[in-house]
Amino acid sequence: MAEMDSQDVSEPTSPGEATQSGAPPADRHGLLQHSREFLDFFWDIAKPQQETRLEATEKLLEYLRTRPQGSEMKYALKRLITGLGVGRETARPCYSLALAQLLQSFEDIPLCSILQQIQEKYDLHQVKKAMMRPALFGNLFGVLALFQSGRLVKDQEALMKSVKLLQVLALHYNHLQEQPQKALVDILSEVPETMLQEILPKVLKGDLNMTLGSPERLELFLLAQQKVPAKLENMMGSVNLFSDENVPRLVNVLRMAATSVKKERKLPPVALDLLRLALKEDKFPRFWMEVVEQGLLKKQSWPVSYLCFRLLGVALPLLSKEQLQMVMRGDLIRHYGEHMVTAKPPNQFRFGPEMDKYVGTFLEGCRDDPERQLAVLVAFSSVTNQGLPVVPTVWRVVQFLSPPALQSYVAWLQDMFLQPNLDSLVDFSTANQKKAQDASLHGPERAVFRLRKWLIHRLVSIVDNVHLEKEDALVEQVARFCLFHSFFVTKKPTSQIPETKQQFSVPLESQSREVVSNAFFSLLQTLSTHFKQTPEQTQGGQSWAYRLVQWANKLLSHRSVTTALPFTTQQRQAWDRMLQTLRDLEAHSAEARAAAFQHLLLLVGIHLFKSPAESCDLLGDIQTCIGKSLGEKTRRSRSKAINSQGPPWVEVLVEILLSLLAQPSHLMRHVARSVFGHICSHLTPHALQLILDVLNPETSQEEDENVVVTDDSDEKQLENAEDESDDNEDNKNAESEDESEEEEESEEEDRDGDVDQGFREQLMAVLQAGKALGGTDSEDEEELGDEAMMALDQSLASLFAEQKLRIQARREEKNKLQKEKMLRRDFQIRVLDLIEVLVTKQPENPLVLELLQPLLRIIRRSMRTSSSQQEQELLHKTARIFTHHLCRARRYCHNLGDLVETLHTQVEQLVQQASRQADSSVALYHFNASLYLLRVLKGNSGEGCAPEMQKNPRASTDTSPKPRGPQTASCLDLNLVTPVYSSALSSFLTKRNSPLTVPMFLSLFSRHPVLCKGLLPILVQHIAGPARPRHQACLLLQKTLSMRELRACFEDPEWKQLIGQVLAKVTENLRALGQAQTKAEHQKELSSLELLNTLFRSVHHEKLTLDLTGLLGVLQGQQQSLQQSLRQGEHSTGSSRLYDLYWQAMKVLGVQRPKVEKKDTKEVPAAVQGPVSMKRKKKGFLPETKKRKKRKSEDVTQEEGAKPAATAGEQPPSTGKKRKRKKSKAKVPAQSQVNGTPAVKRPAPDTSTLSPSTPAKTPKQQKKRQKPSQVNGATPVSPTEPAVKKKHQKALLKKEVSGKSPQSALPRKKARLSLASRSPSLLQSGARKRKTLRFTISSSKK
Repeated sequence: MAEMDSQDVSEPTSPGEATQSGAPPADRHGLLQHSREFLDFFWDIAKPQQETRLEATEKLLEYLRTRPQGSEMKYALKRLITGLGVGRETARPCYSLALAQLLQSFEDIPLCSILQQIQEKYDLHQVKKAMMRPALFGNLFGVLALFQSGRLVKDQEALMKSVKLLQVLALHYNHLQEQPQKALVDILSEVPETMLQEILPKVLKGDLNMTLGSPERLELFLLAQQKVPAKLENMMGSVNLFSDENVPRLVNVLRMAATSVKKERKLPPVALDLLRLALKEDKFPRFWMEVVEQGLLKKQSWPVSYLCFRLLGVALPLLSKEQLQMVMRGDLIRHYGEHMVTAKPPNQFRFGPEMDKYVGTFLEGCRDDPERQLAVLVAFSSVTNQGLPVVPTVWRVVQFLSPPALQSYVAWLQDMFLQPNLDSLVDFSTANQKKAQDASLHGPERAVFRLRKWLIHRLVSIVDNVHLEKEDALVEQVARFCLFHSFFVTKKPTSQIPETKQQFSVPLESQSREVVSNAFFSLLQTLSTHFKQTPEQTQGGQSWAYRLVQWANKLLSHRSVTTALPFTTQQRQAWDRMLQTLRDLEAHSAEARAAAFQHLLLLVGIHLFKSPAESCDLLGDIQTCIGKSLGEKTRRSRSKAINSQGPPWVEVLVEILLSLLAQPSHLMRHVARSVFGHICSHLTPHALQLILDVLNPETSQEEDENVVVTDDSDEKQLENAEDESDDNEDNKNAESEDESEEEEESEEEDRDGDVDQGFREQLMAVLQAGKALGGTDSEDEEELGDEAMMALDQSLASLFAEQKLRIQARREEKNKLQKEKMLRRDFQIRVLDLIEVLVTKQPENPLVLELLQPLLRIIRRSMRTSSSQQEQELLHKTARIFTHHLCRARRYCHNLGDLVETLHTQVEQLVQQASRQADSSVALYHFNASLYLLRVLKGNSGEGCAPEMQKNPRASTDTSPKPRGPQTASCLDLNLVTPVYSSALSSFLTKRNSPLTVPMFLSLFSRHPVLCKGLLPILVQHIAGPARPRHQACLLLQKTLSMRELRACFEDPEWKQLIGQVLAKVTENLRALGQAQTKAEHQKELSSLELLNTLFRSVHHEKLTLDLTGLLGVLQGQQQSLQQSLRQGEHSTGSSRLYDLYWQAMKVLGVQRPKVEKKDTKEVPAAVQGPVSMKRKKKGFLPETKKRKKRKSEDVTQEEGAKPAATAGEQPPSTGKKRKRKKSKAKVPAQSQVNGTPAVKRPAPDTSTLSPSTPAKTPKQQKKRQKPSQVNGATPVSPTEPAVKKKHQKALLKKEVSGKSPQSALPRKKARLSLASRSPSLLQSGARKRKTLRFTISSSKK
């Protein structure tokens, strides 16, 4: 950003002049002082963010409105003008826009003066050569700012000067390209006609050759011809731009315009102006044929092609119906079709989406003209590549069609399907297709098949478009059309059936009929999901499927129509029975189950036309199941559903649903889910086993006779191959060559791998028989003769031919097995829908408990072989059902019956399986399954599990009365479950590569705290063990002891005993604190200190009284080694953390961490330190050898350590000058601190009893020291405080010692120590005779 010097800041007068005139002499500096925010506006204006620029511009204008006559306005104008020519290209338009808005807001600023300032700032005659480019852009953006302000066309003087300046700028084409000419055209397009007549002779020459030399001059000519044609005719005479002489010039100008907008990807304005001039002069056919198709398309280049495509899109709303038909059957639309077929993104730009916008805009703008809508839509649908239209079958622009145009378009699609007229199509073939020698690719039969396939899918997509307004009559017309031509054939035309009136001009082949039937079932799926209408919206409250079945029954009964696959007597009887069953189901229409059965029956009934033999048997079984299901008057309980075999209709219906899922149909899948959701409450164990057999990875590979998985992929692949073969031919590039090379390499590898030892032996035998395999003396032997060589060649040829056949057969077998595996996986994915429905709708069903092991088997197998996409999909779906719908379900089984013992055994198996897994993620699924079973057992109660609980009574010595009550009433037997998890926990703590993790056991402890109580001794046992068990045990205890649920399972003496045991173990671990040599040992120390702090928080919360003397002594004894290891930098990544944890624990015990105070350079750094107040080493200090005073202080520290008196624990070591003031006051608190007793200060009678080592403290220091002293239960007394305050503190001493101080400002979690006996005599004597100290950690109450 260009910055202005100090002298550029404009002021009305200089400082000297201001002083003489009476103005304050500091005006210049006053501007800079009070307008710091004002100066920041100009920085924000040049930022790349648009919101920031606009906001800065608005704030600048608001600021200037308050000071319109001040010096800020002049400065702002100069600053913005300076920004017009800055070096950053992105900042120039920002300043130009800001200047335009400023001139628009303040109309009293003359434009001529601004233009003069711009020309003076960027004088092209005086500027240096290096600054020529910024000066040119400064002038250009200055004129643009004047124009964007909206005032330039009103000021004739400024306008004339701006036009002259733009003409001068146009001479510098190397820097500005065509930008000045474009700006001139934009300005003159806004100028009034009278002013344009005066300016036109100055900007436009009378020479036509010069006018047709550039797009800008031609655009200026077209502008003049549009606004002032009389003036232009006086200047240049009568001009015919579309004459034979001018057409080549127009083509060249349009080519230049196309190249200039290649990056912008937009239509040049000159092209649109020429189009409008041609329409105005009624010369559009000549312009389109000679200029566009015969001129621009003669030498094709992509910028020119895109210009023609955009010109076509823009011309659609401007053309009449006849002109549209002419344009849409020319060479341009054929070229557009080739582009749509050959252009493949992302390597090539595809114009299709942009053309869709043009067509959508046209259709939306002429809703009142259905004929033009139909003409454009039919024209685009007629552009075909060997019979296949280039527009997609799902074309979103049809949503803008009016109802009459939509009805006419559907009629055209149906007529073209029945009587395909290939001559009416604009058909083309690509260059690669023309090179193909295969005659079958160019025949009319293939073109008719491709066209009919596209037409039928286009009809279905129109119904499927939810944004398109359609009437029920149109939907029914399309559905009946698809149904009739899928399964019926006309014998004789009749007026009763409109579909029989039109005959096929080209017979409908079986392959085409199969395409129509697939499209019909896709349409049926759409009608079943998107068109769920209310009874008032349909005829008699019937669904679309029911109406189509009724119409199909009418066709079956009519003599003029027959089925494509003739019905046998048995199949016709099955059809009639189905209709009767539908009438019976109407009596149960109020039941949701009846609606699901009706949907299933209708779907299978329609499939009777597609596969009569299979559907006939299915219909009989379904009708039997429906009869038995609706005949049940009483509903069985779930417990009986397990014990009894149940009605066989459920099992039969499950087999039917599995057979339907075996078909690759989304409609079948939807119906199977719907029906199974209504019958899953009647499910039996055998019916569930039928589903699980499909999902079992071991049995599903061998027992394939239960369900035959059908596949239509071969036919689809053939059809897709025919449709896409040409596209693949047009995309042969470097990538395809690389892929072919990789395929050849893989084939060679397969070929090498297929060579077995038997083939090698046969080859050796043939060569030896032909004497072609020489030995050591083969040089002396004679060469083979011609006959022997021919015989050897024949033998080798036959041998390799047999080997090739074997390799081919082996490959086909491998592909077949791979395909069967893919089909099986797809089938299993679809069958998982039934499991998801069962778990979601019947979570309380006892059969859900049998799903754990099958789902876990799928997860285990898929985790081992999850390479393909199908395996990944199967794994993700199974894991989602298992985790979210089963284990995390809010509802579960509450009626176990005789399954209690089985579930206990299953819990043991699941935990053992989790311990044996190689992957922790798989073990997590097994562990969660065991937790789910524990929740089921714990949540069940009743008489069924009471005898078992009596046989295995629980010893209630461990549990408190509160959790023992509900536990006795549940089916969970802790005697059976505790050893299982105890073994797993021991394995986790001792086994190095255990798949179990800490979060698993934390989840167990939080959900089942009673079970956790029995596992705590194992954790306590491993606290003092080796490195890894100690770390894991400490981590588990640290998280577990803070659980409220666990505390509720313990009585107060038991909890105190547990805390004491853990403290003893931790104390034993801390004896080696600071002696870690490895990373594992360092981790042990960290975990031990973290556990210790957790114990302190628990004791603090429970207000327990424990003996902490030994612990304090251990911690104080390890301080030197810990500080030494920290100073040496061992394990520096965690040393600071260890040191912080250590002092956190010492703070709870009453020993404050020494603070490092800033030393005055004049003071002597002599500090008296106790054994607990060692300084922490800081980085950046002088080395130890240079600190002479430091070494002296350490000697003093050792001497003081041997004395009974030391510095008070709550005071940091002092380093002041007053070292000589040593009194006997500090002896008693210091001695108590050495013995582990928190020091409590007594109010001093006067200042003469202060410790000599304690300097006088300022009030600021006293405020800092107040909080640590409150932690120790004492309130410090400053020697400078008045006597009244001392008396008040002396009166509050007893309250503070007892822990009931009302002035305590510490939070609840802050620990405070006080003596257990709270004896005043103990405070006075210093506790010299007391050897055992007990601490009570309590919380201060607010």
